[in-house]
Amino acid sequence: MAKAARVGQVKTRLAASLPAEAVVELYKCLIEDTLDLARSISTDALAIVCPASDVVDLASWLPTIEIVGQKGEGLAAGLVSAFRIFVDRRYRRVVALDGDSPQLPPETLDKAFQLLDGADVVVGPTIDGGYYLVGSTTLHAELFDTQRMGTGSALDSLVATAQGLGLRVALTETGYDVDEAKDLARLARELHLFPHRARRTAAWLARRPELRGS
Repeated sequence: MAKAARVGQVKTRLAASLPAEAVVELYKCLIEDTLDLARSISTDALAIVCPASDVVDLASWLPTIEIVGQKGEGLAAGLVSAFRIFVDRRYRRVVALDGDSPQLPPETLDKAFQLLDGADVVVGPTIDGGYYLVGSTTLHAELFDTQRMGTGSALDSLVATAQGLGLRVALTETGYDVDEAKDLARLARELHLFPHRARRTAAWLARRPELRGS
């Protein structure tokens, strides 16, 4: 899941701690490293799902990957589109991954697909109550609550809805995504020790040691 890398439209909560152009530079690193993460495991297809208005810009930036425009606005609509498109293409397991958790071990992403052999829905929880990935064996549009998406209750809402539908839910390990300065500081410290996990982002952060915090 991604957006075009435009000033003022990506990682907006980092604007208070980074210049606008720097936010865009960081976002590009995060997305490109996330693509490397996705490519590091064996899958039958890989694509970016984005707002329809961003397709041209993303195709120009990332010409070697399929870019799919979503129907509707917002992340919930994007997730529904992702599952509808790839379930309709008859893929048996579909996993949607955010674009700002490139530090995840490949084993975590691979495990998400494996868990779908015995579960209907798999979720990667984040420490702030959201989730960094969600996978399913079919489309369940009602899982994605537009009111709670991006809030501290997004994970609980999704899990409760899934269980209410009688779906089997499995969780991967708890992780974090990069929304605020404290998240970026955590990522900077982690990648200072393990730069191979997200090489572009690690190199960008290495030029800004002050972002690691204390």
